[in-house]
Amino acid sequence: MHKLFALVLVLFIFISCKPEKKEAIKQPVIAATQNTPEPENTVPFVWEGANIYFMLTDRFNNGNKDNDINFNRTNETGVLRGFMGGDLVGITAKINDGYFTDLGINAIWFTPVVEQVHGDTDESTGNTYGYHGYWTKDWTSLDPNFGTKKELENLVKTAHSKGIRVLMDVVLNHTGPVTNIDPVWPDEWVRTEPTCEFTTYENTTACTLVDNLPDIYTESDESVELPDALLAKWKEEGRLSNELDELQLFFQRTGYPRAPRFYIMKWLTDYVNDLGIDGFRVDTVKHVNENAWEELYKEASAAFETWKKKHPNEVLDDNDFFMVGEVYNYNISGGREFDFGDKKVDFFNHGFNSLINFELKRDADKDYESIFKKYSKLLHTKLKDKSVVNYLTSHDDGEPYDKERKKPIRSANVLLLTPGASQVYYGDESSRDLTIEGTEGDATLRSFMNWNDQDSLPGTKQILSHWQKLGTFRKNHPAIGAGKHKRLAKKPYVFSRTYIKDDFKDKVVVGLDLPKGKKSLWVKGFFGEGTKLHDAYSDTMVEVKKGKVIFESEFDVALLELVQ
Repeated sequence: MHKLFALVLVLFIFISCKPEKKEAIKQPVIAATQNTPEPENTVPFVWEGANIYFMLTDRFNNGNKDNDINFNRTNETGVLRGFMGGDLVGITAKINDGYFTDLGINAIWFTPVVEQVHGDTDESTGNTYGYHGYWTKDWTSLDPNFGTKKELENLVKTAHSKGIRVLMDVVLNHTGPVTNIDPVWPDEWVRTEPTCEFTTYENTTACTLVDNLPDIYTESDESVELPDALLAKWKEEGRLSNELDELQLFFQRTGYPRAPRFYIMKWLTDYVNDLGIDGFRVDTVKHVNENAWEELYKEASAAFETWKKKHPNEVLDDNDFFMVGEVYNYNISGGREFDFGDKKVDFFNHGFNSLINFELKRDADKDYESIFKKYSKLLHTKLKDKSVVNYLTSHDDGEPYDKERKKPIRSANVLLLTPGASQVYYGDESSRDLTIEGTEGDATLRSFMNWNDQDSLPGTKQILSHWQKLGTFRKNHPAIGAGKHKRLAKKPYVFSRTYIKDDFKDKVVVGLDLPKGKKSLWVKGFFGEGTKLHDAYSDTMVEVKKGKVIFESEFDVALLELVQ
């Protein structure tokens, strides 16, 4: 009797608890759906179609005002030629806020954060500090104006937690300039003349980029001693022994001579080995002999694999280390080679997965089909298995597309829908002013991020929304940047993109310059009869009938994706 009672009691408790167990199982599924509408593992990350956000570290967001002034950098400067407070903590805050996620960004690139020269230079363009990050004093430490190594580590981890890759901007070509408190590096490390003329291979590589920018002897295999000033600095900071021991291990492992470029390669790849940096954006590529880039890529790749083995739970995917180069004035129409005048070099054969393409800004006012067809063809023929990073504005291109910011919607359509990877320069998405009164040279391109405009100007909010919708669609669909392009209809303009790799297939259709209100898009031959589609721009469900999708929206853009 007692046994029967106990059995009934257990059964009653089981039945009573059952709904609660079901609810407990459901809750995390709902949360996952809300927080990750497009799970990372369903859409592979493809560097060839990445949506990269590029910012000047010092000009994006000031997350820590306590590090705004260091090394007594208080001299008056030319307009926009001093430090303004942006830092790694500020970038991390925006990652956490979801700013990049909302923009559809899946990789970020920020200007170099290594320690800069402490002094300033009196240039024709105005007194200047190394706020931009390209004037290195010490490759082994971070500049306190930008932050600490711990803060950089936190940035990388935070970015990775959001599915965002990190590109580190690196300089191998030159040190920082000589100032009244920053001496020149030893003669065996750098040349200080002649200044480059850019007409031959020799006078583009074996020269100083500009006056007072000492050029590393990257072509030399001669062993050199470390500069006394650097040794003294390390000793004062209490890390001399550790730095020397690490160098000893590096040169023993690699067998490289102690030539200048190999020291710097060791210092740069340490950030990959220690932090899991996903790739390098390499500065001033054509000013360095090309074999050096193969060596850098080899060492960076080895460091990346070492980091992956040490941190198996933090590895995002099986992508290799990525390296994109700034070969100034490289154009996609030239195919793989860059012409120095007396010599052509294929940098894709020397460590680079991609090069920055300087041509899109000149193509941007052509009709959409001409642009998209051209880029798709080149990327799947001459540049097959490689890629380019397209841009319309940047930090040092004095002739950007739409400098007056009169065509922000057109800019988004061209940049984010053209085949290849896209580089959004900070403020492109909010029409940050590029014509700052009183500036000289490229400083006008480098104002502080216009956060207030996003909050206060209705027009800016609308522009930002357009960039967000296109960027998110690009991120969710590798076909946009890495797929093959085909026009489906001329008027209204409709095109398709298809990306296939292994067992992953991505198909999308895009319509531009569509009539507002009722619209009809021809998709016959691409999406079959009865296929259910979602317009990601207007958030409208549609169905293919008689080779078309017909629906209404207030927009002139349609972004059609398969309903999952």
